[in-house]
Amino acid sequence: MSKRNGKNEGGLSQGEIIQINEEQIKGHLDEMVRGTVEEMLNGLLEAEAEQLIGAGRYERSAQRQDTRAGHYERNFDMKVGRVKLQMPKLRNLTFETSIIERYKRRESSVEEALIEMYLAGVSVRRVEDITEALWGTRVSPGTVSNLNKKIYEQIEVWRNRPLKGSYPFVYLDGIWLKRSWGGSVENVSVLVGIGINEEGYREIIGVVEGLKEDKESWKNFLRHLKERGLKGVQLVISDKCLGLLETLGEFYPEAKWQRCVVHYYRNVFSVVPKGKAKEVAAMLKAIHGQEDHQAAQEKALQVALRLEGMKLASAAKLVREGIEETLSYMSFPREFWRRIRTNNPMERIMREIRRRTRVVGCFPDGHSALMLVAARLRHIASSKWGSGVYLNMKRLYEESLQEVA
Repeated sequence: MSKRNGKNEGGLSQGEIIQINEEQIKGHLDEMVRGTVEEMLNGLLEAEAEQLIGAGRYERSAQRQDTRAGHYERNFDMKVGRVKLQMPKLRNLTFETSIIERYKRRESSVEEALIEMYLAGVSVRRVEDITEALWGTRVSPGTVSNLNKKIYEQIEVWRNRPLKGSYPFVYLDGIWLKRSWGGSVENVSVLVGIGINEEGYREIIGVVEGLKEDKESWKNFLRHLKERGLKGVQLVISDKCLGLLETLGEFYPEAKWQRCVVHYYRNVFSVVPKGKAKEVAAMLKAIHGQEDHQAAQEKALQVALRLEGMKLASAAKLVREGIEETLSYMSFPREFWRRIRTNNPMERIMREIRRRTRVVGCFPDGHSALMLVAARLRHIASSKWGSGVYLNMKRLYEESLQEVA
């Protein structure tokens, strides 16, 4: 560009800078795009109406199936803004458009995303910001609340569904969460049950709110499972929850109880000096590495004597008094032992729940805590977690037939 008297041909002095209002340009572009999209969509609606009628506007044809009765407006929210659709009205036929069907599916997917965000602990204000960025429209707190009610109903149906068939193996545990109550923060427990069904697949069979992991809470949970059809239980795997042990025999008297081996080890380590923990761990693992129940009992006595010789009387006492609770799994096929002697399947799920609930901090009430935990469990159940065979149950039934014979 040539310059004259220190100015260019556009009349700008050297050093002068042209300032561009990016927001204004962006808004203008959005408006242009919005207008183009609106025109295109309305054109598609007209074409669909003509195809349904069998004739164009004002066209006389033997193939004509109906006549028009004007239009009505319908809003369609998009990233570039809200467009107005001119929906054709017909006198006799029902006008259904694939555009609106796609819109409904889009609405549904957005609803699901909103619910997942809220249940994952994202604040309502943050949900509003996210929907404005992704959807082009802010979603009100009232909308989020209504969506929550919808998903809560679905979760309740899933939580209370009938349990069909037998569940030979059941894992039970609870998780502690925080809730605000009357201006103070209190603990609330959520009790969870996993079952291995007769085909060897894992299922989330129960999740309820419990004020504590006490006798009354476990009693209510076991009654809840029983009433929904839980049957065929042969082994219950859990930590040593006194309330659970006191009520288990009331509902499932024929079921054996397996104390989680990992939790048992931790209990023993609590009375062992840190410097001797590895040595004691090897001794305990040797007990559960035996070939059968009798050999494990004999090894346990040897370990107890050795612990006493190491001046670890408290640890020796725990081995003598508690080892039998950890050997119930040996009554079942050897192929199952590794997976039924600990509560590890439940522990992994609990870690995931803690990760998802950590962002919430303190729940407004116990029901909110229950819904978030149940929502996450339902998601886990629908993933690969529940789609693969966990135990080959043929071995269990083969041994049962041999015992009968």
